[in-house]
Amino acid sequence: MINITNMPDEQYHSIEEVAKLLNVAYLTVYRWVKSGKLHAIKAGKQYRINKDDLNSFTRINKK
Repeated sequence: MINITNMPDEQYHSIEEVAKLLNVAYLTVYRWVKSGKLHAIKAGKQYRINKDDLNSFTRINKK
């Protein structure tokens, strides 16, 4: 199991934080993760999205 506390140099966001940042529903971000559109790491029962992965995703999927 991945422990994100051992990765101090990288910043991770929860699905809820990403939803707020992108002004979309929680379920929308969850679906992106489950479909593979948005890369996330599962840490225990939660998903974590790396800041750089989120930036790449937003650049590729600009409205």
